[in-house]
Amino acid sequence: MFFGEVPVDDAEAHILGHSISVGRAKFRKGRVLSAEDIEALRQADIATVTIARLSPDDVAEDIAAGRISEPLTTDTLRASEPFTGRVNLFAKADGLVIADATAVNRLNAIDEAMTMATLAPDTVVRKGQMVATIKIIPFGVANELVERWVETARQAPVLDVKAFGNLTVGMVLSGTEQLKPSVVEKTISATRERLSLSGSRMLDPLTCDHDTASVAAAIGKLMDTGCDMVLASGLSAIVDRQDVIPSAIVAAGGEIIHFGMPVDPGNLMLLGRIGTAPVIGLPGCARSPKLNGFDWILNRCAAGVDLSSRNIMEMGVGGLLTEGARPMPREGKKKNKSPARQNIAALVLAAGQSRRMGDENKLLKIFDGKPLIQRTLGEIIQAPVQNTTVVTGYQSDKIRAAIEGISVSTVHCPDYASGLSASLKAGLQSLDPDCDGVLICLADMPFLTARHIGKLIAAFDPTEGREICLPTFNGKRGNPVLWSRRFIEDMKAIKGDTGARHLIGENADVVVEVAMEDDGILIDLDSPEAWEMALGRLPQTTV
Repeated sequence: MFFGEVPVDDAEAHILGHSISVGRAKFRKGRVLSAEDIEALRQADIATVTIARLSPDDVAEDIAAGRISEPLTTDTLRASEPFTGRVNLFAKADGLVIADATAVNRLNAIDEAMTMATLAPDTVVRKGQMVATIKIIPFGVANELVERWVETARQAPVLDVKAFGNLTVGMVLSGTEQLKPSVVEKTISATRERLSLSGSRMLDPLTCDHDTASVAAAIGKLMDTGCDMVLASGLSAIVDRQDVIPSAIVAAGGEIIHFGMPVDPGNLMLLGRIGTAPVIGLPGCARSPKLNGFDWILNRCAAGVDLSSRNIMEMGVGGLLTEGARPMPREGKKKNKSPARQNIAALVLAAGQSRRMGDENKLLKIFDGKPLIQRTLGEIIQAPVQNTTVVTGYQSDKIRAAIEGISVSTVHCPDYASGLSASLKAGLQSLDPDCDGVLICLADMPFLTARHIGKLIAAFDPTEGREICLPTFNGKRGNPVLWSRRFIEDMKAIKGDTGARHLIGENADVVVEVAMEDDGILIDLDSPEAWEMALGRLPQTTV
């Protein structure tokens, strides 16, 4: 690959190496310069530009990123669309990160041009949270290196998310009559909070005397109820394998897997098993919500990760836990979004009267076997958006009936006849105030796909100045448009039968155009002629 400065006349069809202002426009790095771009550069009196020119055996950054991410996807890991040589991997379920450091290092050692960064092993993640990011460093990479990465990644598991099992958990509290009620309540509360992280359900705790027979009987009773896991907290900390709780586990028909762990706080944790059910003897520090070794063991068990004595012995590196760390947010903060998780809301405008279509509401008209609005929503809800809201107005009851059963919410715009801005404002006012961005969608786009939306979301990054993401095909801009939350108030202030397009021109420095492979982002059915043309694109067997 060549990288360097060349005369503008020699730059067509090559990759722009550095972002550059061209008059009022900004050409971002990574842009493939077209003939129109070259003319704009000449008009701006720019004589030379820095470009990247790929060799025949080079793979462009986005294609390379997509190829090397493919073998890393699993049933619980999905890949974003490539953008600027980057693909992010997201959790498809709440669970625990399982990462093989040796395997990740092996991939990163193939060549400096290809990199992978992951969350730390055993990190608890939520559905939709970023788990890893893959980045191609230059604008292109040799095909031979891409093939070597793919082959290496397929040799052994590299990364996964083990989904939590939503377990039923029993708890035994022994010697509670000798403890302050506040201590007992604190232990129960902290344990319930920990289990809520994995979606597990704790039964009402059983209390008993602090002796082997009593604890064994309580454990047996919980096992008989079908508990997936049992926790035992005693009057005093476990100090030996022959202490009350380990002896009770054995007496109840179980075995001791490991006592003690190289994690502090949490050294005096005990792990046992009865059949396939883990039985954990809690260390004294588990009465506190602060992070300790018990959290590591509990989360692994909740995710169904097998634990051996050796696994626990290998927890020493990083096992000295920081003072004040917590396994999860306090109760009042649980609604905070997860790190690296984009909260994108989709807003679908479906309030208009579609006057150019005559008396029939185009959104209710059958297209490819279903109402048009159903077809559009079917793609939007499959995209990586957190929620979808449909703005209704004209024939609101019929629209709601047509989309019943689809996982969307609705908001009514009583002032729909006054123009597009009223629908836009009604929808924006209903959004989660914590959303990072809003995708403004038209409801009459039959060829819009979840992949189109995924590419827009992959490009969206307000921290890097990509705050308005527009889809394009052959240089022509289409819909939907993804907006950063900071533009919501500006959009609410729009009046009349107009949208937010003027804001794009006023904020050109934060606009990014996202090229699409097809023209589905350009087609909305706002006239009988457009409808007939769209029908002509369907397979001939379609009714």
